Amino acid sequence: MTSLLITGMPGVGKTTLIRKIVKSLDEHIPAGFYTREIREGGSRVGFELVGLDGKVRTLAHTRIAGNYRVGKYGVDISGFDEFLKSLTILSGQRCLIIIDEIGKMECFSAVFRDMITRVLEDDCLLVATIAKKGNEFIEEIKKRQDILLFELTRENRDTILPLLLEKIRSQRY
Repeated sequence: MTSLLITGMPGVGKTTLIRKIVKSLDEHIPAGFYTREIREGGSRVGFELVGLDGKVRTLAHTRIAGNYRVGKYGVDISGFDEFLKSLTILSGQRCLIIIDEIGKMECFSAVFRDMITRVLEDDCLLVATIAKKGNEFIEEIKKRQDILLFELTRENRDTILPLLLEKIRSQRY
């Protein structure tokens, strides 16, 4: 199975694209999650995880203390691990997995890295966003022979959805 990964600069619309893909493929009952900004008073103060099954959990916030940090955000790794374990991603029941995103915050979690590795080795279709620049784990994923990497830009963000949907629907999952 060829996995589809979407990369691009921060703020270009990767999460918006993933949400459109989820909506377009809703009848296939995909498993996974996307991220959403937490805003207070017009400022971004964190990120929350939104499971495709409706579960919501904070991933990172300016008020989270701890060793895992990305910029001003503390990352709740134990909460993220609990969230991942509650999803049906590796249950064998779902063959379309959608993840937003394979990024620095998420890669702090060994549970997440293991889950991504297992999904890529399974006979399921993974559609995910991935950081443009990243650690060794992220770079190794992008070099795999069984992925197609698409770069989302301001110029193509209004036209790439049909191309991705065609690629997704052409695979048997």
